[in-house]
Amino acid sequence: MKILYEDNHLLVVNKEFNILVQADKTGDKTLLDYYKEYIKKKYNKKGNVFLAPVHRLDRPAGGIIILARTSKAAARLSSQFREKKIIKIYNAIIEGRLIKKSGYVDKEIKNGSKKYEEKLEYKVIEEKKNYSLVEINLITGKKHQIRRFFSEIKHPIAGDLRFGATKPLADKSIALLAKKVVFYHPVKKEKISLEIELPAKYPWSIFCNKNY
Repeated sequence: MKILYEDNHLLVVNKEFNILVQADKTGDKTLLDYYKEYIKKKYNKKGNVFLAPVHRLDRPAGGIIILARTSKAAARLSSQFREKKIIKIYNAIIEGRLIKKSGYVDKEIKNGSKKYEEKLEYKVIEEKKNYSLVEINLITGKKHQIRRFFSEIKHPIAGDLRFGATKPLADKSIALLAKKVVFYHPVKKEKISLEIELPAKYPWSIFCNKNY
């Protein structure tokens, strides 16, 4: 996994597909485990290492995730997320071709007695075969929001069997990538913009490999 940004306050990495961010009932090694070991070794840290994710990224998805190295950084970045000051751009490969090539989604969701908003923007970047490469600006970040939205409009994300995909991908990942993030450093206050390339593997290779 590649480190995209590192200082005393932050660690921003490109998470591989199918890697857990935090521990769950499987007991599998997590992204936090890997990078706590990395920090402990690199900086010769004694005792426990503080490292906390400040946003979600599902296990089968890949891409950019921000990890806070101090509780102050974690609190300040979480505040930026709550105030919608952080830009999160995703790419997804969905099944089929959308009639409406771009759109803005703003809806209210009820969960028991609670209500919350779901907001995102999307646009089709390219269409090939029976797939579409879509860019998503995730304005709110509710659990499984992108996956659920494309499932509801009958164009599930490739490989996402949980949300209606017709078949799995060979490595059991889903074609959802956290591609770009823009945020303000929690201490220095400077704007940080980080972006990664599309993966070279299938089905991403349909769109990033012109010889495919």
